[in-house]
Amino acid sequence: MTPQLPYADIVEIFRRFHEAEPEPKGELDHVNAYTLVVAVALSAQATDAGVNRATRELFKIADTPEKMLELGEEGLIEHIKTIGLYRNKAKNVIKLSRILVEEHGGVVPSSRAALQALPGVGRKTANVVLNMWWGYPAQAVDTHIFRVANRTGLAPGRDVVAVERNVEDQVPAEYQHHAHHWLILHGRYHCKARKPQCPTCLIRDICLFEDKTQ
Repeated sequence: MTPQLPYADIVEIFRRFHEAEPEPKGELDHVNAYTLVVAVALSAQATDAGVNRATRELFKIADTPEKMLELGEEGLIEHIKTIGLYRNKAKNVIKLSRILVEEHGGVVPSSRAALQALPGVGRKTANVVLNMWWGYPAQAVDTHIFRVANRTGLAPGRDVVAVERNVEDQVPAEYQHHAHHWLILHGRYHCKARKPQCPTCLIRDICLFEDKTQ
């Protein structure tokens, strides 16, 4: 496993990220906390762009759990059938919508435990919602962040929970809120899995990745 970068280098990485993009934004379209939960749940094993295409019309007619239940599972499927695993995702969205109505008065809870109790909502989804909607310094570790954290030495860990905890421990407090967006975008567009853009990388001189591309 890649060794841990010194704290001073981690501070410099996020200083550069902040300088290049002071206010990074998530790329999943949503209009409220509920549609954010749905969008993130639908994004598992799918691209944000693909999810956005599917939800563009969906969220015009079903932007609350009550409206989603009125639409029903088959109606939902018609909107999301271009997304992978759409049948199982549709079942989960309907189930989580019913739980939100029956147990939370139709309001998305701001607790990680309550969010993770919803069907189709794992730790990553819960952390995304906590971070993006309520501004909590929660670190949602997806494949991009897992790769960047381990490849660079920023927050190495053997599994996503270990990386999440390491990110939380290592990222300076002033950068915690936007950290997961910076890392996701860096992994998605620069530190790619197969063809990392090392020659133009913002943190090339700090990164510990041994197989830097020329």
